[in-house]
Amino acid sequence: MSVHRGGGTARWGGALVGFDPERAGAYRAAGLWGTATIPQELHRVALAHPDRDAVVAPGARLSYRELDRRSDLIAAGLLRTGLEPGDPVLFQVHNTAAAVVAWYAVLKAGLVPVATLAAHRAHEIGEISRRVGAVAHLVEAGGKFDLAGFAVEQALDHPTLRYLLVIGDDPRGTGLDALAVTDPSAARELVAGIQDRIDPDDVAVLQLSGGTTGVPKVIPRRHAEYWYNAAAYAESWGWTPDTRVAHLIPVIHNAGVVCAVHGPHSVGAALVLGPPDLDVSLPLMADERVTHVLFGHGHFGAVDHPGFAGAAVALEQVVLSGSKVPPALFDRLEELGLWSGQLFGMGEGLFLTTRPGAPRAARAETVGTPLSPHDEIRILEPGTEDPVADGGTGELCCRGPYTLPGYLAAPEHNGRAFTSDGFYRTGDLAALRTIDGDRFVSIEGRIKDVINRGGEKINAEEIELLLLRHPRIRAAAVVAMPDRRLGERTCAYVVVDGEELTLDQVRAHFAGLGVATFKWPERIEHRPEIPRTGVGKTDKKRLHAEIVAIVATEETA
Repeated sequence: MSVHRGGGTARWGGALVGFDPERAGAYRAAGLWGTATIPQELHRVALAHPDRDAVVAPGARLSYRELDRRSDLIAAGLLRTGLEPGDPVLFQVHNTAAAVVAWYAVLKAGLVPVATLAAHRAHEIGEISRRVGAVAHLVEAGGKFDLAGFAVEQALDHPTLRYLLVIGDDPRGTGLDALAVTDPSAARELVAGIQDRIDPDDVAVLQLSGGTTGVPKVIPRRHAEYWYNAAAYAESWGWTPDTRVAHLIPVIHNAGVVCAVHGPHSVGAALVLGPPDLDVSLPLMADERVTHVLFGHGHFGAVDHPGFAGAAVALEQVVLSGSKVPPALFDRLEELGLWSGQLFGMGEGLFLTTRPGAPRAARAETVGTPLSPHDEIRILEPGTEDPVADGGTGELCCRGPYTLPGYLAAPEHNGRAFTSDGFYRTGDLAALRTIDGDRFVSIEGRIKDVINRGGEKINAEEIELLLLRHPRIRAAAVVAMPDRRLGERTCAYVVVDGEELTLDQVRAHFAGLGVATFKWPERIEHRPEIPRTGVGKTDKKRLHAEIVAIVATEETA
């Protein structure tokens, strides 16, 4: 790990786990890690492709020249506020062109984005902001939820939060447009000077885990390895400057940053950024002649939307991610003459893709192969370091040039989350399958007790603990229930004192605790007691089988 020279590394000191020096040297010697920061990489691409579309969104279009210049001006303005390189900035934004400009502006100022979701609430933001020592909170005005008002509340009695930054117009914060300086040459010089003092192995971004216990763990991402992650992703699909990439799921999220922001921008391609609403995004995709789209489980039904045919006119690649892909969906896409593949990725690092040239069976039944030739994967017996034979199911473990060596300030958890030689234990059950002579990874389930709701991971234990804070709930068990649109939703089995609780009452409890709405239980089942296994543990296998049968019966009826 390098010595801090102006980026976000020195702030956390011993709380950071560095890459193994020998492997880090090998990654750089192989040309995987560059010697530039993320803003320097963007500026290089902008000089090469100044007039090409960089970002297109409803009501907005920015060329690479405009994106680079606009983010320079705002970065210079941010530094005039008193913010200093290395200061963490919470992001709670939507899928807009202005959010992408803000992302690069914050990085250019040497600040460290903390990629929280717009859906996060006090339960998540309160702990995360304190854990990282957030100095600023960047939100987007407008929308159904008052993010600016929420940010004001979060800053009350906060030990470090001092700045409220706003995309759009809201008098309670400082607008990014108002901050922007007016001299492009001076702004470029200032940004260049800041970036020259940042080491490419300094922390650039703080991402959040999706499936660990309790409030998400913090994942430090460094400039060189994070840009490599995205560049390797773009290469895996064969992207060129003519590629036009559509993205509908949250953009300031690991998948959004890698697959939609840094990935296209690493090759001079265009990001076509839409909201989750298909009625808005499919016409945008049609107008912009999108060539590549990533659909999470929540959008698997897009193929049956009336607007899909128009959106698919120029489509060359449809990538599916988030859960097991129904065979019927592959069949439907093929009927329409569309090539489809799969993606499996995580904020901690490892990406697997079924890239062009992979056999159909691999694309339909596996998540493919790792992005990098330096990625290492092992399938181990859960809880051990003993390998499983090819074809057998075990825990997917990995290490490589863009997989974290350790969570921030979590030594005890890191001791459980990594093998003795530094392989990250993903918590996912996987198997290696040989198809046409090549080995592909098949995801078979999870070890972690996690609900995958449309790609967002919800930790069951966290929800159970929140349920038990209700004065009338004596026992609780949370399991995933099947859902055709999102893949899974949260079902809570509860034992209560007195009369049964309604779902609205439970949701009001979660709202009072300031919990993100996507984590709220979506079904309540009452039981006189929670079933136990022979060793006294909650029998979640039985409860899951029960709710699967109930949902199937209801759908049939």
